[in-house]
Amino acid sequence: MTSQTTVPTTTQQLRQAFLDYFASKQHQIVSSSSLIPANDPTLLFTNAGMVQFKETFLGQEKRNYQRATSCQRCVRAGGKHNDLENVGYTARHHTFFEMLGNFSFGDYFKREAIAFAWEFLTETLKLPTDKLWVTVFRDDDEAAAIWIDEIGVDPARLTRCGEKDNFWSMGDTGPCGPCTEIFYDHGPEVAGGPPGTPEEDGDRYIEIWNLVFMQYDRDNSGTLNPLPKPSVDTGMGLERLAAVMQGVHSNYEIDLFQNLLKAIANMAEMDDHNHASIKVIADHIRSSAFLVVDGIVPANEGRGYVLRRIIRRALRHGHKLGLNDRFFYRLVAVLDAEMGEAYPELHKAKDLVARVLKQEEERFAETLDHGMKILEQAIGELSAQEIPGSVVFKLYDTYGFPVDLTADIARERSLSLDMPGFESAMEAQRQRARAASQFEGNWDQTGITLEQKTEFTGYDTLSETVTIAALFHEQQAVDCLHNGQQGQIVLDSTPFYAESGGQVGDTGLLSQGDTQFKVLDTQKSGDAFIHLGQVQGGDIKVGDSLSAQVDGSKRDATARNHSATHLLHAALREILGDHVQQKGSLVDPQRLRFDFSHFEAIHPEQLQQIEQRVNQEILKNIEVKTQLMSLEAAKDSGAMALFGEKYADDVRVLSMGAFSVELCGGIHVNRIGDIGLFKISSESGVAAGVRRIEAITGLGTQAWVEQTQNQVNTLAQLLKTTPDALESRVQQLLEQLKSNEKTLKQLQDQLNSNQGSDLAGDAVEVNGIKVLAAHIKNADVKTLRDLLDQLKNKLGSAAIVLATVKGDKITLVAGVTKAETGKIKAGALVNFVAQQVGGKGGGRPDMAQAGGNQPQALDGALKSVVAWVQDQ
Repeated sequence: MTSQTTVPTTTQQLRQAFLDYFASKQHQIVSSSSLIPANDPTLLFTNAGMVQFKETFLGQEKRNYQRATSCQRCVRAGGKHNDLENVGYTARHHTFFEMLGNFSFGDYFKREAIAFAWEFLTETLKLPTDKLWVTVFRDDDEAAAIWIDEIGVDPARLTRCGEKDNFWSMGDTGPCGPCTEIFYDHGPEVAGGPPGTPEEDGDRYIEIWNLVFMQYDRDNSGTLNPLPKPSVDTGMGLERLAAVMQGVHSNYEIDLFQNLLKAIANMAEMDDHNHASIKVIADHIRSSAFLVVDGIVPANEGRGYVLRRIIRRALRHGHKLGLNDRFFYRLVAVLDAEMGEAYPELHKAKDLVARVLKQEEERFAETLDHGMKILEQAIGELSAQEIPGSVVFKLYDTYGFPVDLTADIARERSLSLDMPGFESAMEAQRQRARAASQFEGNWDQTGITLEQKTEFTGYDTLSETVTIAALFHEQQAVDCLHNGQQGQIVLDSTPFYAESGGQVGDTGLLSQGDTQFKVLDTQKSGDAFIHLGQVQGGDIKVGDSLSAQVDGSKRDATARNHSATHLLHAALREILGDHVQQKGSLVDPQRLRFDFSHFEAIHPEQLQQIEQRVNQEILKNIEVKTQLMSLEAAKDSGAMALFGEKYADDVRVLSMGAFSVELCGGIHVNRIGDIGLFKISSESGVAAGVRRIEAITGLGTQAWVEQTQNQVNTLAQLLKTTPDALESRVQQLLEQLKSNEKTLKQLQDQLNSNQGSDLAGDAVEVNGIKVLAAHIKNADVKTLRDLLDQLKNKLGSAAIVLATVKGDKITLVAGVTKAETGKIKAGALVNFVAQQVGGKGGGRPDMAQAGGNQPQALDGALKSVVAWVQDQ
């Protein structure tokens, strides 16, 4: 007796059942790729399952399989694909979702793809066939025939649709083709008509699976040319499928969301788990967490800015629910319990994710509070249903409110935004920025554009005989450069490295007998290497042969610093986390500078760990190896590439053992022991979410050690001790200084008390008020204030002015006892005196302060106080 197979219904079961089904159909299960599209700057985030296979579909890369299946994590929250504004207000929009897909790279086509989809839905998932509807492209008779004649779909449940709905393309040109979509009927109790009808916008019929048939290549004229190997790309939203299998209408009702919704509701002390703001937060914790997992940190531009917008939108909805304490980061643990098994990278990084989100919450908390008050005030003063552009801009520019967050709030209040006014304010700001900038746009240091190609030989040699291919003077091509002239030389081949990848260009000499060209820099223009410098002795002409000699000491120092950046990058990722990504670098003979993504200042203990880790690797003295290989082979080997960078088909992989493997075309040491000692000189922030480390190596560290030792010796001599005892001697002096300061404070207090007693006797009674105006020598502001308080206590009913002079600067304080402030104000009193000595001031009725710069008039001003009080 065979046991009945259980139909998968939970999200976890459905995810696994889909992959298992297609694995049984000879598909390679491929793990979800990163949310950051590798080497594809055209996309902000991975937004579909086919993204990681894009180059395979285009024929630009080969894989060892022709069928694949995946469950791809996706984000649509920026750029062309942006669902952010709809999240929380609809049943199926998300910023983060999982897409199930199966793919054929020139293997099977329409017949098999349709049969696979139908079998999985009706046999594996046991969905009723009368609940499934199908659409095809209007001209795709082949797909329609397969559905009706082979699958047996009722023609009444098949609709032909136009290009907008059922024809897919990668762009204006390139691979494209018709698609067929499968819809699920949620039943007559839900409004809406079948796909392809005027009523289709309702929610009754929901698309669950899209099968794309890439069979054409559209050229520049718009002609569709058949592809030699048609392919298949399908996508099915896991959340939508789970809603169908669990018998619910909204994606937010599926099991995957329930614990998240309950946790948020409990934090807000609410019973309503379906509140729109709770749904927003549940969606946004998923996208925020997985973006951080994949190396994004909140920032003011690019992907980091989108992450910041998502987090701040969630925080605003939490604020709306009354969640004014830090709450968002606490949901990471709940999310990990739901998705950590399916995505181990989330479980591994959960503590880091929580820290990043908590820091962003703390950064935005005060901003949110201030911004909401300004927005509420502006809304309360509206005479129309539109928030002025000036307000939108102020919130954005001053308080860091993303415009879509303001739009989100406006939408809830049935208000619109004055976007033309906002854009006008933005343009005015841009013009101010341009006016303040000394340079605008990209500046080519050479000013030369040419198509010549220079062969670079500098990986293997520092000197060779070369031929002049072109000469330039003042950015104009010339046949000859004369003695003393500055210019640029293009050679047929060169050992000089041209500035690239953060490494500065080489310097050195080009010589011909007694004639030399001193190379001060080397730059690239296209594939040509341009040597910038000056002729010294004689003339040089196009076609001349020269001896090229790179400055070896500078090259070696630069190489040491460059190799150290690779070790630093690896150490940062090991100690801080995999979210660390290079954001920029500069290596020259003197130092290295490395910018990287990280969300907080690095603690001193971590800096010490990083430095030690780099030096541990240096001491291993492993050989530095380089290898040319295909980009795909380099990726498979684990070589680190920079996201957003475009690489050639063949790339140079630089390995320092297993510790550091990166794509790099720069100059490096032969063995990592050649780097010498690595020393971090500074760590700082350069932008939101970007930190910078500067460091030195080789002879630079030797100079640093010598300088530091000299400083230690000098300090030891000054403090009359030895370098070994310097720390204890400084501690002893600090304790002595602290004791002396305490004694001095006691003596000062005693002096002030005695001085107060002496001064009190100088007070003159005017209309029942004791009036005192005195010049206190060698006093600071604190002493004057302390003395003022003592005198007020002693005199009981008084108006007092005290002054002190340091150089040409006068400091005045005035005090009036509380009972007399109805008649005399300390601010008016101090101003009366200050105006006579070239100053002004103010303060509270009982105490005020002022300054002045005419010491010669001070005595007369103080003498006038008694008469002034008498006149009040």
